[in-house]
Amino acid sequence: MLAALWISKTGLNAQDLSLSTISNNLANISTTGFKKDRANFEDLLYQIKRQPGGLSTADTRLPSGLQIGSGVRVVGTEKIFTQGDMDVTDNTLDVAIQGDGFFRVQMPDGSIGYTRDGSFQLDSDGNIVTSDGYLLDPEINVANATQITIGTNGDVEVVLNGDTANPQVAGTIQISTFVNPAGLQAVGNNLFKETAASGAPNDGAPGDDGFGTTSQGMLESSNVNAAEELVKLITTQRAYEMNSKVVSTADEMLSYVTQQL
Repeated sequence: MLAALWISKTGLNAQDLSLSTISNNLANISTTGFKKDRANFEDLLYQIKRQPGGLSTADTRLPSGLQIGSGVRVVGTEKIFTQGDMDVTDNTLDVAIQGDGFFRVQMPDGSIGYTRDGSFQLDSDGNIVTSDGYLLDPEINVANATQITIGTNGDVEVVLNGDTANPQVAGTIQISTFVNPAGLQAVGNNLFKETAASGAPNDGAPGDDGFGTTSQGMLESSNVNAAEELVKLITTQRAYEMNSKVVSTADEMLSYVTQQL
């Protein structure tokens, strides 16, 4: 059987996965704090017919070899944590991070989740929570507040019962950074979990050395560039077509041989 059939099959599979990655990026182009993915490819094993550098005579060596590759695969998808554009919402509880860092969120199982989505709301007790009702870590309660101000350093200052002369600090929004944020595990709901690849979180306050700052009344949009993804879509489509063409050509060659023998 022609090896080209199986080699082109790996190409079709790889382009299919690449297309899935692009479609997920485009599907989340309006998702707050979403970070785009990039599919990484690698070539597969080679059949070495002639070893590069092998002896061709007693005194000469082959300047190049004869190596037949067995195809390609997608070795992984990598999150790209570039800064997204800032959308002004003027909503009191909308907070964006400018720079590095993630908001810390208490997950239902007791673990800590991390997110760039700062579209916060209040629960029935006056706690600041995510859109899914998850508490910030540490918790910040702003019950009875008639005015809420969030500083660039994460301090949440409230005016209680209209007493503007005595504002109080209800807490500080803490953020975390990672040595390798691309190693975080995306778990959906705009959340990430720590993994062995990401390293342990480095916790601190916004504006500290190496940490981004917080901006009230703004949200960080997705960092997906529509034009860039559409160009990738076209190149992926063409690559898929070319691999399909190889399958068709190999089939025609087999058909010709079968009919002639």
